[in-house]
Amino acid sequence: MRNEPASLPVRFVRVLRVVGHVFRGLWVTRVRFPRLDAAGQDHELRHWASRLLAILNVKVTCLNAPAALPPRCVLVANHISWLDVMTIFAVRPAVFVAKDEVRRWPLIGRLCEQAGTLFIARGSRQHAKHINGRVAETLAAGRVFAMFPEGMTTDGRSLNRFHRALFQSAVDADAVLQPVGIRYTGPDGAWTDAPAYVGDMSIVESMWRLVTARALVAELHFTPSIPASNGHRKDLAREAEAAIARALDLAPPHRTPGTRSDPRDGPQ
Repeated sequence: MRNEPASLPVRFVRVLRVVGHVFRGLWVTRVRFPRLDAAGQDHELRHWASRLLAILNVKVTCLNAPAALPPRCVLVANHISWLDVMTIFAVRPAVFVAKDEVRRWPLIGRLCEQAGTLFIARGSRQHAKHINGRVAETLAAGRVFAMFPEGMTTDGRSLNRFHRALFQSAVDADAVLQPVGIRYTGPDGAWTDAPAYVGDMSIVESMWRLVTARALVAELHFTPSIPASNGHRKDLAREAEAAIARALDLAPPHRTPGTRSDPRDGPQ
């Protein structure tokens, strides 16, 4: 089946429905969230994300997913688009960490903040330590934590090296890593770059590409979990990186032999 673009009227209807749905999300997180426990908030997030995906005609398919996530779970995924967050929310709501710039996105930035997203300032060792502490608290409270350790998005055809800094929070909390490989296809199973949010693309341009696609499939490839106890964050980052590369049939990120450190690894 060829994934032809949606008609212009359908695109504009989708835009209006998405904007309305985002405003509803802002109301829910501002008014209802303070009165809900963690389970209630997760229910609202799952429902809201599933509805957004339905508006965009995105179907989520889970491959090799466990019956239940392990306690003190840290989801580790590759990063293609802001849509990644919605696909994970629709399956298992989690507390995310995102770059500080996301906070300034129109509407979506406010929604992410009110939904409990943790924002990290790039290159700040002190702030990374603070976020690690918040992550440990999140896991101790029984919430699932999720991160995109590449630190930037790709078009889905390759992986960037995983930053190791946030893996320290998993070690400190004696958590279990659950790697998840994300891939987007059309209904025919062919790879598509419609969701890719890369380069200098604006959030508005990204949204237009999504409403233009007639239909999309978000594949979540689960791999065996990785205990973080007694592990080193560098080794855990490489192991999770390799697991996702295998799941998506991608080449592991290039590393120069003998290199002691890489600025992309963030605070050490």
